[in-house]
Amino acid sequence: MKAIVLVIAAAIIALSASAQARTLEAIRSSGEIGLCAHPNSLPFARKAGDPPGFQLELGQRLARELGVSLRLDWIITQYQMRSAGCDILLDVIADREAQGETRLRLSKPYYRTGVALAVPSTSALTSFQSLNGSTKVGVQVGSVAAMIIGQRRVPISIFGFETDSLDAVSNREIDAAAVTPTVVSYFNLTHPDKALRILDRDESVADLNWNVAVGMLRPDDALREAIDAALDRLRSDGTIERIYGRYGIVLQPPK
Repeated sequence: MKAIVLVIAAAIIALSASAQARTLEAIRSSGEIGLCAHPNSLPFARKAGDPPGFQLELGQRLARELGVSLRLDWIITQYQMRSAGCDILLDVIADREAQGETRLRLSKPYYRTGVALAVPSTSALTSFQSLNGSTKVGVQVGSVAAMIIGQRRVPISIFGFETDSLDAVSNREIDAAAVTPTVVSYFNLTHPDKALRILDRDESVADLNWNVAVGMLRPDDALREAIDAALDRLRSDGTIERIYGRYGIVLQPPK
């Protein structure tokens, strides 16, 4: 499940070692900072239409804090990443081991997320511990959640996308879905007639919880420090919370 992040993280694994570093001075001289995002992945980002996704809204505010404009670089596969030329990615797992192959440098974390359970409003389930051999849980293919829940001898159903598992829960095809709170919160906002209950994350399982940061492609120290300072300002004045809140998401502070 540790992937926000999911399509984006997969897209950067093949980052070329020859990619050019972009210093803060170079970004300010060019007048723009490049953000890599998926063109069809609400609530994260969308190329056309409204709302644009919280990554684009936050990217705009970060660019403004740096005194430049935002350039969007749309990526779907790892091959496009080689030529995209972006400077940052948002909602990146803030774990150096998880980012070992991406070669990203990480900002300060700005919220905490992980894997939660989405269940029908009338469900008797109360936590991960209440899962048993008679509860079927939807999991994303190849995810850590699939492995951990399967090891507990809980029946699982494999889905390609988190939203597909949420549809299955709302249609009572499965008992729960192991998904990020971000995705189920947006599902509830856009499907008020099918709203699901979100059970708390299990913080006792480290692999099912993580902080989120800005990922920077080979920045200099000045750019990293400028991003950190911008995040501090945007967190302290409530901007980041308001942006995510427009998508139905209540952010948890990083740990």
